[in-house]
Amino acid sequence: MEDRRRVQVRLSKPEQQQLDQLLRGGLQPVRTVLRALVLRQLADGQAIRKVSRNVGLTPKTVWLTSQRYQQGGLERALYEGARPGKEARLDAQQRQRIVTLVCSPPPEGRARWTVRLLAEEAVKRKLVPRVGRETVRILLENHDLKPWREKNVVRGRTR
Repeated sequence: MEDRRRVQVRLSKPEQQQLDQLLRGGLQPVRTVLRALVLRQLADGQAIRKVSRNVGLTPKTVWLTSQRYQQGGLERALYEGARPGKEARLDAQQRQRIVTLVCSPPPEGRARWTVRLLAEEAVKRKLVPRVGRETVRILLENHDLKPWREKNVVRGRTR
């Protein structure tokens, strides 16, 4: 059964040298090193299950690495593409409106802005359709704004 699941990976001389250099080189991400080891062992003709046991990956991961190599070469097999991430909750204009709100004086009866108060007020004033406290907190953190802090200035007495 083990001989049945072999994948043909043929590395060119420059690719073999690149893999050797990567494995001999300094610090590399663990995933990159494991993928390099997988490709080297598959190129030596080892079966997928044997490679997976040697390297400590699942057979599916070994197979996927070989498929990425066959589809896009060494770069595609070793390195991951950029991940799209989550879409931003607020656009640039909405973020700017909230920052402007933070810089304005707090509502009547309040000494300073809080994150919860900012989120509620931004929705009430129709600056944004809806926004959560955490989104506001991260926005303030990115702009280094701390409206809930009171600046205490200590001055020496003059004679």
